[in-house]
Amino acid sequence: MSASVLSARLSAFACARPFHFCRAKVCAVGVAAACVFLQSSQALAQPTEQSTAKQLQEVVVTASRTTARIDDLVSEVVVIDRDEIEKSAGRTLTELLARSAGVQFSANGGNGSATSIYIRGTEGRHTILLIDGVRYGSATLGTPVWENIPLEAIERIEVLKGPGSSLYGSDAAGGVVQIFTRQGGKGFNPRAKFTVGSNAYNQFSVGVSGGAGAMGYSVDAVTSHDKGFSATNPAAPFGSYNPDRDGFNQNAVTANLSYKISADWRIAGGTLYSDGITHFDDGPNLDARARVRTQTANVGVEGKVLPGWRTSLRFGQSSDTTNAIVSQYLPGDFTTRQDQWTWQNTIDTPIGAALLGVESLNQSVDSSTPYTVSSRRVSSYFGGINGTYGAHSWQGNLRHDSNSQFGGNTTGFAGYGYKITSALRAHASYGTSFVAPSFNQLYYPNFSNPLLQPEHGRNTDVGVTYSEAGHSLKLVHFENKIRGFITSTTAPANAPRAKIEGWAVGYDGRIGNFTLRAAYDKLDPRNELTGTILPRRNREQISAGVDYALGAWSIGGSVFNAGSRFDDTANRAPIAGYTTIDAYVDYKVTPELTLQAKGVNLTNKDYQTILGYNQSRRGVFVSLRYQPK
Repeated sequence: MSASVLSARLSAFACARPFHFCRAKVCAVGVAAACVFLQSSQALAQPTEQSTAKQLQEVVVTASRTTARIDDLVSEVVVIDRDEIEKSAGRTLTELLARSAGVQFSANGGNGSATSIYIRGTEGRHTILLIDGVRYGSATLGTPVWENIPLEAIERIEVLKGPGSSLYGSDAAGGVVQIFTRQGGKGFNPRAKFTVGSNAYNQFSVGVSGGAGAMGYSVDAVTSHDKGFSATNPAAPFGSYNPDRDGFNQNAVTANLSYKISADWRIAGGTLYSDGITHFDDGPNLDARARVRTQTANVGVEGKVLPGWRTSLRFGQSSDTTNAIVSQYLPGDFTTRQDQWTWQNTIDTPIGAALLGVESLNQSVDSSTPYTVSSRRVSSYFGGINGTYGAHSWQGNLRHDSNSQFGGNTTGFAGYGYKITSALRAHASYGTSFVAPSFNQLYYPNFSNPLLQPEHGRNTDVGVTYSEAGHSLKLVHFENKIRGFITSTTAPANAPRAKIEGWAVGYDGRIGNFTLRAAYDKLDPRNELTGTILPRRNREQISAGVDYALGAWSIGGSVFNAGSRFDDTANRAPIAGYTTIDAYVDYKVTPELTLQAKGVNLTNKDYQTILGYNQSRRGVFVSLRYQPK
């Protein structure tokens, strides 16, 4: 095979394979109308006003690295709780995330296939993924690795939309997703779940959490098998189509342990380990497959130094491994590792909670493919302030990262919120970001550019939230300009600038026993040099859902519509939009035992998010869940 043909194949597979190399993705009138609707619904919604107030007062940590109520934030954050995760049988983690306003996804197949998340139209490499505070992803690709994280291990997800570099460093030009695994509590709380479904799918999970005295613990194990469907169709590039089934088998375990040394000090640690075999299409007449392994671990101590001063010292480590078992064209063994030390302090002041910290991150690559440079180190210090007073709220952050390859970079964030009335709140923010090129972009043979420079972003957000009588409506306009945007055809290069502009509307409400939700995105993501739309982004996306609970029964459904997109940078390969409908019904056999039936893609829609790669057709899944109260 000639070098040019091989290079073309590698380029084509870069966003469509499960290897480290290739695992790479409105106006005032409307607000006024919505307010009229909300006011007209007050009488029906009064019984649930308390539950909505509780949601608005929910505490999150990802948006400021300190605890803060959602209704005091100047950034947009979405929380996905365990109840919502329980309703996602038959869907992947990235599909679950894409039901939120401002989040899109692409995947080259079903379970276990390579996937990308695009927050507010940015690249897959523009999102940081944290698992219990530990940065996880592929250092070769520079992207999170979503496909090997079992949903059953997750207790809660926080999604920060907008630049997070001033808090977390390089890569957070679009946002930050933080996954929290199940933690300890009080007493003894066992749980188990068994699911069977289409494509010979079956999953069994068992776990226990609890605590006694100063000790808290949680352990969960998951095993799943999915025979799957063909990942490709005849439109797949370079003859990779193979009509065989491409399944995924996975075994995973999570564990967390904490111990209170005293009333003010605590030691805690945890780990996630996931091992899978993923099948993919790499040409005809060959069952191509690879082993994928996810490992994260963290340990730390935190406590009160003085009244109003809390400190924590944490060490986190993550590794992402892919080993080729059978493959026609692609190299096979990659392990990337990230080691991170963080010392963080939160100090109460008259103007809010002050944040001060230092961080050290080491990224390394161990591969069967030689890299000119296989490690780098980033030393950082960061600070900030966030607080509230009366109707006012504010946040400011500043961070400096010293990268062994690219020198020093400083990023910042400033935001302000104001409650116009008890129900209406406005906010605005400005933040900068920094994204270092990945090891693949810099050094992968025949598919790299060692002269690449980092990307630098500037983002502005303006939004308004109306919350009253059991309803909440949020409207946000954002604009993100990224200088030195890295594009890729046969080799990556810095384009002068990309501009991503859009609107996001989200609604949540309750009327009696009904829970309602809806989201709408309007996006214009462009390479300003060529004027073309960035690949694999929908210009419009809509999701809506309703749940109804009555006694032992709970039923619900959701609809998801994604507009058309282009698969290539030149906008010559269109992908049609699609609509899918899901529905579920839960029945509590006893207070501890729940039976669930879930249908996905009920209209059996044939659709793609990457040209030539299939997504799941109609599926039915039945689960039996044991969870003592």
